[in-house]
Amino acid sequence: VQRRLGLQRVIVVQPTGYGFDNGCTLDAMAQLGPGARGIAVVAPDVSDEELQRLHAAGMRGVRFMMLAGGVLPWAALEPIAERIAPLGWNINLQIDGREFPQHAERLKRLPCRLVIDHIGKFLGGPVSTDHEAFAALRGVLDHGQAWIKLSAPYESSKSGPPAYADVAPLVHTLAQAYPQSCLWASNWPHPNIKPEPDVSELYAWAEAALGDAAIWQRMLVDNPAALYGFG
Repeated sequence: VQRRLGLQRVIVVQPTGYGFDNGCTLDAMAQLGPGARGIAVVAPDVSDEELQRLHAAGMRGVRFMMLAGGVLPWAALEPIAERIAPLGWNINLQIDGREFPQHAERLKRLPCRLVIDHIGKFLGGPVSTDHEAFAALRGVLDHGQAWIKLSAPYESSKSGPPAYADVAPLVHTLAQAYPQSCLWASNWPHPNIKPEPDVSELYAWAEAALGDAAIWQRMLVDNPAALYGFG
């Protein structure tokens, strides 16, 4: 995927299926080399020594997957955020975007950086740009410590490929309002999505939906360099 898209850097996110065992992710990062960083899943009682070991190996965040199969509960969010804030790590959060009104205030209070997956991932179909859930998402981004991945439009879209016309307005709105907070991700290997999307088409779709070369540069290069600690 990297070679096909001409990318030099990559973020490897710990798959839910491996639980708290980050061994496979660490091995992948080591094979990918100095251009790789990772997002781990750690137990609530993880030791300081283990966090330091993971940091030295290139980990830069903890994944909270708050849908079926996730292994960390909401109760662990603030305690882990406190532990990782001194390391400069982020919480990588995946929820049903329709729940943002319910959780927005606690997300604003987190002491560490926050990365929100997949354009908010509005399950059941995307919302409009004036929907209360989208407004709550924007409120979190307004707080200044949050980033959002403008990726995996298939997670929300009902109109589908190649245009994902019902999701594109959300991407355009977020990119114009928060150019300093946008990230792109391939979401490879597209878990549970059949037929498998073409990564080059997803890349081109995101670039077109942004409609701004300067924001595309920030999204692919500048923002991830600052967030994940690339030199």
